[in-house]
Amino acid sequence: MMQTSRTILHQAASLLPPWYRANARALPWRADKEPYHVWLSEIMLQQTRAAAADAYYRRFLSALPDVAALAAADEETVLKLWEGLGYYSRARNLQKAARVIVDELGGTFPDTYEGIFTLPGVGPYTAGAIASICFGLPCPAVDGNVLRVVSRLTEYDKSVDTDEAKKEIADALRPCYRHGDCGVLTQSLMELGACVCVPNGVPGCGVCPLNGICLANKHGAWERYPLRSQKKARRIVYKTVLLLECGEMIAVRKRPAKGLLAGLWEFPNADVPERSAQTPDAAAALAASLGAKPLEMTLQTEWTHIFTHVEWHMRGFRFACGAMPETLRWVTREELARELALPGAFRPLFETI
Repeated sequence: MMQTSRTILHQAASLLPPWYRANARALPWRADKEPYHVWLSEIMLQQTRAAAADAYYRRFLSALPDVAALAAADEETVLKLWEGLGYYSRARNLQKAARVIVDELGGTFPDTYEGIFTLPGVGPYTAGAIASICFGLPCPAVDGNVLRVVSRLTEYDKSVDTDEAKKEIADALRPCYRHGDCGVLTQSLMELGACVCVPNGVPGCGVCPLNGICLANKHGAWERYPLRSQKKARRIVYKTVLLLECGEMIAVRKRPAKGLLAGLWEFPNADVPERSAQTPDAAAALAASLGAKPLEMTLQTEWTHIFTHVEWHMRGFRFACGAMPETLRWVTREELARELALPGAFRPLFETI
Protein backbone atom coordinates (compact mmCIF):
# COMPACT_ATOMS: atom_id res chain seq x y z
CA MET A 1 0.00 0.00 0.00
CA MET A 2 1.40 3.43 -1.00
CA GLN A 3 2.75 5.88 1.57
CA THR A 4 -0.08 8.33 0.78
CA SER A 5 -2.59 5.69 1.82
CA ARG A 6 -0.71 4.92 5.01
CA THR A 7 -0.68 8.62 5.88
CA ILE A 8 -4.46 8.76 5.38
CA LEU A 9 -4.92 5.76 7.69
CA HIS A 10 -2.83 7.43 10.41
CA GLN A 11 -4.99 10.54 10.12
CA ALA A 12 -8.11 8.40 10.33
CA ALA A 13 -6.81 6.73 13.49
CA SER A 14 -6.65 10.17 15.15
CA LEU A 15 -10.08 11.31 13.98
CA LEU A 16 -12.13 8.18 14.65
CA PRO A 17 -11.85 7.59 18.43
CA PRO A 18 -13.42 10.95 19.44
CA TRP A 19 -16.20 10.38 16.91
CA TYR A 20 -16.79 6.87 18.21
CA ARG A 21 -17.00 7.94 21.84
CA ALA A 22 -19.63 10.52 20.92
CA ASN A 23 -21.66 8.40 18.50
CA ALA A 24 -21.27 4.69 19.29
CA ARG A 25 -24.43 2.64 19.57
CA ALA A 26 -25.20 1.20 22.99
CA LEU A 27 -24.88 -2.51 22.22
CA PRO A 28 -24.94 -5.14 24.99
CA TRP A 29 -21.55 -6.65 24.11
CA ARG A 30 -19.94 -3.24 24.54
CA ALA A 31 -20.92 -3.06 28.20
CA ASP A 32 -17.62 -4.63 29.29
CA LYS A 33 -14.41 -6.16 27.96
CA GLU A 34 -15.10 -9.72 29.13
CA PRO A 35 -13.49 -11.92 26.42
CA TYR A 36 -16.36 -14.42 26.45
CA HIS A 37 -18.86 -11.65 25.73
CA VAL A 38 -16.82 -10.04 22.96
CA TRP A 39 -15.96 -13.43 21.43
CA LEU A 40 -19.60 -14.55 21.40
CA SER A 41 -20.75 -11.29 19.83
CA GLU A 42 -18.07 -11.34 17.15
CA ILE A 43 -18.94 -14.89 16.12
CA MET A 44 -22.63 -13.98 15.96
CA LEU A 45 -21.98 -10.79 14.02
CA GLN A 46 -20.00 -12.51 11.27
CA GLN A 47 -23.21 -13.14 9.30
CA THR A 48 -25.81 -11.14 11.25
CA ARG A 49 -26.62 -7.45 11.66
CA ALA A 50 -26.18 -6.03 15.17
CA ALA A 51 -29.89 -5.23 15.56
CA ALA A 52 -30.81 -8.84 14.80
CA ALA A 53 -28.00 -10.35 16.90
CA ASP A 54 -28.98 -8.45 20.06
CA ALA A 55 -31.79 -10.79 21.14
CA TYR A 56 -29.79 -13.91 20.27
CA TYR A 57 -26.82 -12.63 22.28
CA ARG A 58 -28.92 -11.94 25.36
CA ARG A 59 -30.72 -15.29 25.14
CA PHE A 60 -27.45 -17.20 24.69
CA LEU A 61 -25.79 -15.51 27.68
CA SER A 62 -28.86 -16.04 29.83
CA ALA A 63 -28.67 -19.79 29.19
CA LEU A 64 -24.86 -20.14 29.07
CA PRO A 65 -23.41 -17.23 31.07
CA ASP A 66 -19.74 -18.16 30.88
CA VAL A 67 -17.17 -20.32 29.10
CA ALA A 68 -17.56 -23.16 31.58
CA ALA A 69 -21.32 -23.32 31.01
CA LEU A 70 -20.84 -23.37 27.24
CA ALA A 71 -18.24 -26.13 27.51
CA ALA A 72 -20.53 -28.26 29.70
CA ALA A 73 -23.71 -27.83 27.63
CA ASP A 74 -24.96 -30.58 25.33
CA GLU A 75 -24.67 -29.79 21.63
CA GLU A 76 -28.41 -29.82 21.02
CA THR A 77 -28.85 -27.01 23.56
CA VAL A 78 -26.15 -24.92 21.88
CA LEU A 79 -27.62 -25.45 18.42
CA LYS A 80 -31.12 -24.59 19.63
CA LEU A 81 -29.82 -21.33 21.11
CA TRP A 82 -28.18 -20.62 17.74
CA GLU A 83 -31.34 -21.41 15.77
CA GLY A 84 -32.07 -18.63 13.29
CA LEU A 85 -28.51 -17.33 13.08
CA GLY A 86 -27.46 -19.88 10.46
CA TYR A 87 -23.94 -21.15 9.71
CA TYR A 88 -24.24 -23.64 12.56
CA SER A 89 -20.58 -24.67 12.31
CA ARG A 90 -19.89 -21.39 14.09
CA ALA A 91 -21.84 -22.61 17.12
CA ARG A 92 -20.11 -25.98 17.11
CA ASN A 93 -16.68 -24.34 16.89
CA LEU A 94 -17.66 -21.96 19.67
CA GLN A 95 -18.30 -24.92 21.94
CA LYS A 96 -15.14 -26.73 20.80
CA ALA A 97 -13.11 -23.64 21.68
CA ALA A 98 -14.85 -23.35 25.06
CA ARG A 99 -13.84 -26.92 25.85
CA VAL A 100 -10.25 -26.18 24.86
CA ILE A 101 -10.25 -23.20 27.23
CA VAL A 102 -11.72 -25.25 30.10
CA ASP A 103 -9.89 -28.54 29.54
CA GLU A 104 -6.50 -27.33 28.32
CA LEU A 105 -6.15 -23.74 29.54
CA GLY A 106 -7.58 -24.06 33.03
CA GLY A 107 -10.62 -21.97 32.19
CA THR A 108 -8.56 -18.87 31.40
CA PHE A 109 -9.19 -17.16 28.08
CA PRO A 110 -5.90 -16.70 26.12
CA ASP A 111 -4.66 -13.10 26.26
CA THR A 112 -2.41 -12.99 23.19
CA TYR A 113 -3.33 -12.78 19.52
CA GLU A 114 -1.49 -16.04 18.85
CA GLY A 115 -3.28 -17.83 21.69
CA ILE A 116 -6.70 -16.58 20.62
CA PHE A 117 -6.00 -17.45 16.98
CA THR A 118 -5.35 -21.12 17.87
CA LEU A 119 -8.90 -21.60 19.21
CA PRO A 120 -11.25 -23.59 16.92
CA GLY A 121 -13.28 -21.37 14.61
CA VAL A 122 -11.23 -18.24 15.28
CA GLY A 123 -9.71 -16.54 12.25
CA PRO A 124 -7.52 -13.44 11.89
CA TYR A 125 -10.46 -11.03 12.15
CA THR A 126 -11.97 -12.51 15.32
CA ALA A 127 -8.57 -12.90 16.96
CA GLY A 128 -7.73 -9.27 16.17
CA ALA A 129 -11.07 -8.04 17.51
CA ILE A 130 -10.75 -9.88 20.83
CA ALA A 131 -7.06 -9.04 21.23
CA SER A 132 -7.58 -5.32 20.66
CA ILE A 133 -10.94 -4.83 22.40
CA CYS A 134 -10.35 -7.05 25.44
CA PHE A 135 -6.59 -6.86 25.92
CA GLY A 136 -5.62 -3.55 24.30
CA LEU A 137 -3.23 -5.18 21.85
CA PRO A 138 -2.30 -3.47 18.54
CA CYS A 139 -4.07 -6.05 16.40
CA PRO A 140 -6.29 -4.89 13.52
CA ALA A 141 -9.60 -6.67 12.93
CA VAL A 142 -10.35 -6.54 9.22
CA ASP A 143 -13.95 -7.45 8.43
CA GLY A 144 -16.25 -6.36 5.61
CA ASN A 145 -16.94 -3.01 7.24
CA VAL A 146 -13.24 -2.24 7.65
CA LEU A 147 -12.42 -3.37 4.11
CA ARG A 148 -15.07 -1.02 2.76
CA VAL A 149 -13.95 1.95 4.87
CA VAL A 150 -10.26 1.52 4.04
CA SER A 151 -10.98 0.87 0.35
CA ARG A 152 -12.92 4.11 0.02
CA LEU A 153 -10.54 6.12 2.17
CA THR A 154 -7.50 5.14 0.14
CA GLU A 155 -9.10 4.15 -3.20
CA TYR A 156 -7.57 0.70 -2.74
CA ASP A 157 -7.17 -0.67 -6.26
CA LYS A 158 -7.25 -4.43 -5.64
CA SER A 159 -10.06 -6.88 -5.05
CA VAL A 160 -10.69 -7.18 -1.31
CA ASP A 161 -11.88 -10.79 -1.65
CA THR A 162 -8.41 -12.29 -1.33
CA ASP A 163 -6.50 -13.19 1.83
CA GLU A 164 -3.56 -11.26 0.38
CA ALA A 165 -5.59 -8.04 0.26
CA LYS A 166 -6.93 -8.51 3.78
CA LYS A 167 -3.39 -9.06 5.06
CA GLU A 168 -2.11 -5.99 3.21
CA ILE A 169 -4.84 -3.81 4.74
CA ALA A 170 -4.24 -5.30 8.20
CA ASP A 171 -0.50 -4.62 7.88
CA ALA A 172 -1.19 -1.03 6.83
CA LEU A 173 -3.52 -0.49 9.81
CA ARG A 174 -1.25 -2.07 12.43
CA PRO A 175 1.09 0.95 12.87
CA CYS A 176 -1.99 3.14 13.42
CA TYR A 177 -2.83 1.43 16.69
CA ARG A 178 -1.75 3.24 19.83
CA HIS A 179 -1.41 1.83 23.31
CA GLY A 180 -4.64 2.37 25.23
CA ASP A 181 -6.81 3.13 22.19
CA CYS A 182 -6.55 -0.18 20.36
CA GLY A 183 -10.02 -1.42 21.22
CA VAL A 184 -11.59 1.94 20.47
CA LEU A 185 -9.92 2.13 17.07
CA THR A 186 -11.08 -1.38 16.17
CA GLN A 187 -14.65 -0.62 17.18
CA SER A 188 -14.69 2.82 15.58
CA LEU A 189 -13.68 1.37 12.19
CA MET A 190 -16.43 -1.24 12.51
CA GLU A 191 -18.97 1.35 13.62
CA LEU A 192 -18.17 3.72 10.78
CA GLY A 193 -18.66 0.92 8.26
CA ALA A 194 -21.89 -0.26 9.86
CA CYS A 195 -23.56 3.13 10.33
CA VAL A 196 -22.00 5.70 7.96
CA CYS A 197 -19.90 4.10 5.21
CA VAL A 198 -22.65 1.56 4.66
CA PRO A 199 -22.60 -1.50 2.37
CA ASN A 200 -25.94 -0.93 0.66
CA GLY A 201 -27.17 2.44 -0.47
CA VAL A 202 -25.59 5.87 -0.38
CA PRO A 203 -23.00 6.37 2.39
CA GLY A 204 -23.40 9.23 4.84
CA CYS A 205 -20.42 11.19 3.58
CA GLY A 206 -21.89 14.45 4.87
CA VAL A 207 -21.68 13.28 8.49
CA CYS A 208 -18.56 11.15 8.18
CA PRO A 209 -15.65 12.29 10.39
CA LEU A 210 -13.25 11.22 7.63
CA ASN A 211 -14.85 13.03 4.70
CA GLY A 212 -12.03 15.57 4.55
CA ILE A 213 -9.36 12.90 3.98
CA CYS A 214 -11.33 10.27 2.03
CA LEU A 215 -10.12 9.91 -1.56
CA ALA A 216 -13.35 8.30 -2.80
CA ASN A 217 -15.34 11.20 -1.34
CA LYS A 218 -12.95 13.70 -2.89
CA HIS A 219 -13.32 12.11 -6.33
CA GLY A 220 -17.02 11.24 -6.08
CA ALA A 221 -16.07 7.60 -6.55
CA TRP A 222 -17.53 5.80 -3.51
CA GLU A 223 -19.62 3.48 -5.74
CA ARG A 224 -16.46 1.94 -7.19
CA TYR A 225 -15.13 0.68 -3.85
CA PRO A 226 -14.45 -1.85 -2.57
CA LEU A 227 -13.38 -3.72 -5.69
CA ARG A 228 -14.52 -7.34 -5.74
CA SER A 229 -13.91 -10.41 -7.85
CA GLN A 230 -16.78 -11.63 -10.00
CA LYS A 231 -18.77 -14.26 -8.12
CA LYS A 232 -19.72 -17.60 -9.62
CA ALA A 233 -23.43 -18.18 -10.16
CA ARG A 234 -25.05 -20.19 -7.39
CA ARG A 235 -26.07 -23.76 -8.13
CA ILE A 236 -29.85 -24.38 -8.15
CA VAL A 237 -31.30 -27.38 -6.28
CA TYR A 238 -35.01 -28.27 -6.36
CA LYS A 239 -36.35 -29.85 -3.19
CA THR A 240 -39.67 -31.47 -2.33
CA VAL A 241 -40.26 -31.08 1.42
CA LEU A 242 -42.84 -32.97 3.48
CA LEU A 243 -44.69 -31.86 6.57
CA LEU A 244 -46.08 -35.20 7.76
CA GLU A 245 -48.67 -35.11 10.56
CA CYS A 246 -50.16 -38.00 12.45
CA GLY A 247 -52.58 -36.61 15.01
CA GLU A 248 -50.58 -34.08 17.04
CA MET A 249 -47.22 -35.52 15.98
CA ILE A 250 -44.92 -34.17 13.26
CA ALA A 251 -42.13 -36.07 11.48
CA VAL A 252 -38.56 -34.81 11.49
CA ARG A 253 -35.21 -36.42 10.84
CA LYS A 254 -31.57 -35.57 11.45
CA ARG A 255 -29.35 -34.50 8.58
CA PRO A 256 -26.06 -36.32 7.91
CA ALA A 257 -23.12 -35.56 10.20
CA LYS A 258 -21.19 -33.94 7.35
CA GLY A 259 -22.11 -31.42 4.69
CA LEU A 260 -24.51 -28.50 4.52
CA LEU A 261 -26.52 -28.03 7.77
CA ALA A 262 -24.72 -31.06 9.20
CA GLY A 263 -26.39 -32.79 12.12
CA LEU A 264 -29.39 -30.47 12.29
CA TRP A 265 -33.06 -31.45 12.17
CA GLU A 266 -35.14 -31.18 9.02
CA PHE A 267 -38.49 -32.15 7.57
CA PRO A 268 -38.22 -35.20 5.28
CA ASN A 269 -37.30 -34.07 1.79
CA ALA A 270 -35.76 -35.14 -1.48
CA ASP A 271 -33.93 -33.43 -4.32
CA VAL A 272 -35.66 -33.59 -7.69
CA PRO A 273 -34.23 -32.87 -11.14
CA GLU A 274 -36.45 -29.91 -12.03
CA ARG A 275 -39.32 -27.75 -10.78
CA SER A 276 -41.90 -29.72 -12.79
CA ALA A 277 -41.09 -32.78 -10.66
CA GLN A 278 -42.31 -31.03 -7.49
CA THR A 279 -45.89 -32.30 -7.81
CA PRO A 280 -48.47 -33.39 -5.20
CA ASP A 281 -48.48 -36.93 -6.62
CA ALA A 282 -44.68 -37.18 -6.41
CA ALA A 283 -44.78 -35.78 -2.87
CA ALA A 284 -47.41 -38.34 -1.85
CA ALA A 285 -45.28 -41.11 -3.35
CA LEU A 286 -42.28 -39.86 -1.37
CA ALA A 287 -44.32 -39.86 1.85
CA ALA A 288 -45.54 -43.39 1.11
CA SER A 289 -41.97 -44.57 0.45
CA LEU A 290 -41.09 -43.41 3.96
CA GLY A 291 -43.90 -45.53 5.39
CA ALA A 292 -46.06 -42.60 6.53
CA LYS A 293 -49.27 -43.67 4.67
CA PRO A 294 -50.37 -40.23 3.39
CA LEU A 295 -54.15 -39.83 3.62
CA GLU A 296 -54.82 -36.25 2.56
CA MET A 297 -52.77 -33.30 1.34
CA THR A 298 -53.78 -30.24 3.35
CA LEU A 299 -51.31 -27.60 2.12
CA GLN A 300 -48.91 -26.78 -0.69
CA THR A 301 -46.46 -23.87 -0.52
CA GLU A 302 -43.11 -22.86 -1.98
CA TRP A 303 -40.13 -20.69 -1.10
CA THR A 304 -36.44 -20.23 -1.88
CA HIS A 305 -33.56 -20.42 0.58
CA ILE A 306 -30.20 -18.99 -0.46
CA PHE A 307 -26.84 -20.23 0.80
CA THR A 308 -23.47 -18.84 -0.25
CA HIS A 309 -22.96 -21.20 -3.19
CA VAL A 310 -26.35 -22.84 -3.69
CA GLU A 311 -30.03 -21.95 -3.85
CA TRP A 312 -32.69 -24.35 -2.63
CA HIS A 313 -35.95 -23.89 -4.55
CA MET A 314 -38.33 -25.63 -2.17
CA ARG A 315 -41.91 -26.78 -2.54
CA GLY A 316 -43.55 -27.99 0.64
CA PHE A 317 -46.48 -30.39 0.98
CA ARG A 318 -48.41 -30.98 4.20
CA PHE A 319 -50.04 -34.39 4.61
CA ALA A 320 -52.27 -36.00 7.20
CA CYS A 321 -50.85 -39.48 7.63
CA GLY A 322 -52.05 -42.84 8.91
CA ALA A 323 -48.76 -44.21 10.22
CA MET A 324 -45.68 -43.09 12.16
CA PRO A 325 -42.68 -45.06 10.84
CA GLU A 326 -39.85 -45.47 13.33
CA THR A 327 -37.30 -44.36 10.74
CA LEU A 328 -38.50 -40.80 11.44
CA ARG A 329 -38.65 -38.96 14.74
CA TRP A 330 -42.15 -37.85 15.73
CA VAL A 331 -42.51 -34.79 17.94
CA THR A 332 -45.18 -32.27 18.87
CA ARG A 333 -45.05 -28.75 17.51
CA GLU A 334 -44.13 -27.54 21.02
CA GLU A 335 -41.24 -30.02 21.32
CA LEU A 336 -39.90 -28.96 17.94
CA ALA A 337 -40.15 -25.28 18.87
CA ARG A 338 -38.59 -25.80 22.30
CA GLU A 339 -35.93 -28.48 21.87
CA LEU A 340 -34.74 -29.08 18.32
CA ALA A 341 -32.74 -26.78 16.07
CA LEU A 342 -34.63 -26.43 12.80
CA PRO A 343 -32.62 -24.49 10.17
CA GLY A 344 -34.11 -21.41 8.57
CA ALA A 345 -34.37 -23.27 5.26
CA PHE A 346 -37.26 -25.33 6.68
CA ARG A 347 -38.93 -22.75 8.88
CA PRO A 348 -41.41 -21.41 6.27
CA LEU A 349 -43.08 -24.83 6.29
CA PHE A 350 -42.97 -25.07 10.09
CA GLU A 351 -44.72 -21.71 10.33
CA THR A 352 -47.73 -23.09 8.47
CA ILE A 353 -48.55 -25.41 11.38
